[in-house]
Amino acid sequence: MTNVTSKFKDSLKPESFLDFVNYLKSTKNKEECLEVAYNYFINQYHGEKLKTYTNFLKLFQSDTKKLWLQKGFMHCTNINKLFFESLVESGHYKTADIKRKWTLIWFFSPHQYLRIKIDESKYMYVDIWAHQFGIKFGDYARGFHL
Repeated sequence: MTNVTSKFKDSLKPESFLDFVNYLKSTKNKEECLEVAYNYFINQYHGEKLKTYTNFLKLFQSDTKKLWLQKGFMHCTNINKLFFESLVESGHYKTADIKRKWTLIWFFSPHQYLRIKIDESKYMYVDIWAHQFGIKFGDYARGFHL
């Protein structure tokens, strides 16, 4: 996986969502775009088991601008909304290339992750929410796999 080697490397916080999207547009291809976006997001957002339940109302936030200005804990659906929009706005991905998928964590807690089409025969799973629990790029949380 590549490292973010742009003006965002040190601050890791572009001034706006548009700045970040414009940077993603400058990446060479789908894979580089995905890796750069993933590296950025895992440094800005993460999941927390307890906060998933104690911050239930944040689940219903949908304003991209407000979500973008947050950092730290965020619900999986909100992280995925921002990530999805970033990739599509970059021009490297179409809406049809990104599928929202659902699984259960601990066999009772619903959890969303993304399946992203790289080319006709290659897909990548992305689960930014679960990264801090050891879930790597290309995998997703499920069952007791967290």
